[in-house]
Amino acid sequence: MIVSRIMTKNPIVFHPDVSLTDARSLMDREKIGHVPVLNKNDELVGLVTREDLLKAGPSPATSLDMYEISYLLSKMTVEKAMEKEVITVQENEPVEEAARIMADRGIGCLPVMDGSLLVGIVTDTDLFHAFVNAFGARHNGVRITINFKEKPGQLAAFAGAVAGEGGNIVAFVSSEGDDMAHRRATLKITGISRAAVEAAARALDGAEIEDIRE
Repeated sequence: MIVSRIMTKNPIVFHPDVSLTDARSLMDREKIGHVPVLNKNDELVGLVTREDLLKAGPSPATSLDMYEISYLLSKMTVEKAMEKEVITVQENEPVEEAARIMADRGIGCLPVMDGSLLVGIVTDTDLFHAFVNAFGARHNGVRITINFKEKPGQLAAFAGAVAGEGGNIVAFVSSEGDDMAHRRATLKITGISRAAVEAAARALDGAEIEDIRE
């Protein structure tokens, strides 16, 4: 899966001269936490977050009253609060690479580019949705995690056994096993009973059921 499949397309954007008051109001109204900033040539020049807006405002310990704070914020612009060094990702980048960048950098979003043109934004929420879909969490059925022996044909044999019982694998996620000899796989299966899924797994040479549930 690539980033363009999960990103928010044509995201809301700010221009650098938007006031912090207007920026905060729009972000609250639209329930968004990250907004790219484009200049008059539609070039990406920054990114502003809720945290940036809070940092740009007066300290909670300020002696200013609410009217003075509102006036101050109305005179300050997004340009003063935004992050100027923005990490981006291209729209054809694999989703897992976008997730790796966000995890390694400790950031909650990536503007998505088609060359130098902003075409979307991918956030941690988008990645959570992709995670939910990858594990088939919205499907009823049997969820099983198996430690397969790391050799050709294991998954094919299991899938064949499931299909032979009338089952359908609707989700499959694979990861490293506990040792070099095994590979861990989590599958969501519909159309057959837990007992049938368990029997198919136990018939595999060297496979171990780590977890099974409905």
